[in-house]
Amino acid sequence: MQYFDVAVVGLGAMGSAALAFLAQRGVKVIGIEAAYPAHALSSSHGDSRLIRLGYFEDPSYVPLLLRAYENWHLLEAQLRTEILTISGVLQIGAPTSAIVTGSRASCQMHGLAYEELDSRMLARRYPQFSVDAEDVAIFDPEGGFLRPELAIMGYLKLAAQHGAIMHFGEKVTAIAADDAGVSLAFGENRCRARNVIVATGPWIGELVPELAAHANPIRQVVAWYRPGAAIKAGPQDMPAFLYDQEDGSYFGFPAFVKDGIKLGRHAHFYEPLDPNAANPPVNRRDTDLLDDFISRHIPSAAGQRVNAITCRYTMLPDENFLLDHLPSEKRIIVASPCSGHGFKFASVIGEILADLAVKGETSLPIDAFSFDALQKRVQGAENLV
Repeated sequence: MQYFDVAVVGLGAMGSAALAFLAQRGVKVIGIEAAYPAHALSSSHGDSRLIRLGYFEDPSYVPLLLRAYENWHLLEAQLRTEILTISGVLQIGAPTSAIVTGSRASCQMHGLAYEELDSRMLARRYPQFSVDAEDVAIFDPEGGFLRPELAIMGYLKLAAQHGAIMHFGEKVTAIAADDAGVSLAFGENRCRARNVIVATGPWIGELVPELAAHANPIRQVVAWYRPGAAIKAGPQDMPAFLYDQEDGSYFGFPAFVKDGIKLGRHAHFYEPLDPNAANPPVNRRDTDLLDDFISRHIPSAAGQRVNAITCRYTMLPDENFLLDHLPSEKRIIVASPCSGHGFKFASVIGEILADLAVKGETSLPIDAFSFDALQKRVQGAENLV
């Protein structure tokens, strides 16, 4: 049986980054993935993920974002390839909407650069968009998008270069702690580690029963639309965007791949799915929702949908993250930092998970993402029922 300092279970966005940070620190580490990198049943495929600094969800995320940007740039330098594209991000909504008020508050609290545009200013500068007359936008000039497949493959490449052992196509079926460490069973293999990181996305409830009732995999649909020739829709001309509507928050990306502008609605219809089944097919209800948005707000691409796919989110209560040692076993570290907005943080979460596994703590601010905090959110939600 092989012995390791740390085992990382799940090599998606968070696990691959953790594996690379650990290997680069000289830690004897193994990474185990049930499928293959950036596979279609994971939450880390589909060409692009938003990144932005003026974080409307909660200003407390901003310090982690600042470190994430540093780490993304470091990864680009190590790989000599572009992973982060700065296109700017528009956060659009009614003047009193959470996306506008929250983005402005985050920028002001942390001294971040931003511009506030009314609908007429927005129309002049970015004619790709058609917004309601009363809407305003917070423009984040440092925002843009990441390439998830490149990021994951890049972290795995760095991990391999620094000696990490990796197993693909082998699912961890058991994790058990005893006086000698933590044992793992995967496929026909067994190994032991002093500490284990569990970052298995939609499957996390299978290995961490404490999360089975709280980490809920749901179905997400995104579609691509080819814009008309009269509109410039590349990253140099069109920002990525978030747009608050009465029926939810939509997100989109400029046309940097052949299929064009990418569009989705955050959490889509909040439909649960079985993580061990194939992704459900895209249906007419899905495409009608996105087609309607594009026809109203990016009319140059209306009627020109060229692709649509189903993927998945793993949602926690209040859509916050979880990054903590398992309360009943401190040698097991649990990472569920997703809820549909986690990928942009992967570069800093990899560092955090490496800290927790090696030092037992981190200097980066994660108190809000503990099991205690999760329990308080759950109890708060139950009290509202």
